[in-house]
Amino acid sequence: MSYKLMLVENDIILSKAIQEYLIDQGFNVYIANNGLEALNLAYQYNFNLIISDIMMPLVNGYELLAELQKNKALSKIPVIFLTAKGMTKDRIKGYDMGCYAYLSKPFDPNELLSIINNLIARDVLKEASLQNSEILNQQLNHKIRLTPREKSILDLVVDGLTNKEISTILNTSVRNVEKYVSRLLHKTNMKNRTLLVKYSINNNLLNNKINERANDGTRTRE
Repeated sequence: MSYKLMLVENDIILSKAIQEYLIDQGFNVYIANNGLEALNLAYQYNFNLIISDIMMPLVNGYELLAELQKNKALSKIPVIFLTAKGMTKDRIKGYDMGCYAYLSKPFDPNELLSIINNLIARDVLKEASLQNSEILNQQLNHKIRLTPREKSILDLVVDGLTNKEISTILNTSVRNVEKYVSRLLHKTNMKNRTLLVKYSINNNLLNNKINERANDGTRTRE
């Protein structure tokens, strides 16, 4: 089984070094530069493990873990903190919040690998992935319900049309289109249109005609 990991680190040089090391060990590694970006990725991909720094802009590691814990599916993903905050009180806070392990920088990559391998040996990563996938599918099937109007607007958003262009096609106001786009972002828990498009494609939220255009290469815009 190929395990999918997310590394959340705002130090680009360090994140690339860790990514390359873990890829060499056979893992698929995605990078997020902060907690907000990590949350968006977590809703799009079924991760087996999240390795996160704590001190980051926008959403820090503690806040990221707290947000993950609020979601039934994402709360199943083990989190390892990898951070310069090495005081005992920081470690206790991390463990109290639910992190699986806490490594202080500078760290030995072999220790990180040992922790990951221990999770694998105990089937924690595999079990978390299966539970996460099942729950996310349930959430998709039972919670995301789009009205015909929302589906029509989503189709046009995926085609790359602006709100003004959509309003012209659907003979409605730009403000009304903005309202529907905002509603779509809220329902899918995405932060922007780009992530909304990716999420919609990955989770089959599109109308059949859009899927057909995607398959035969006749979509009007990229």
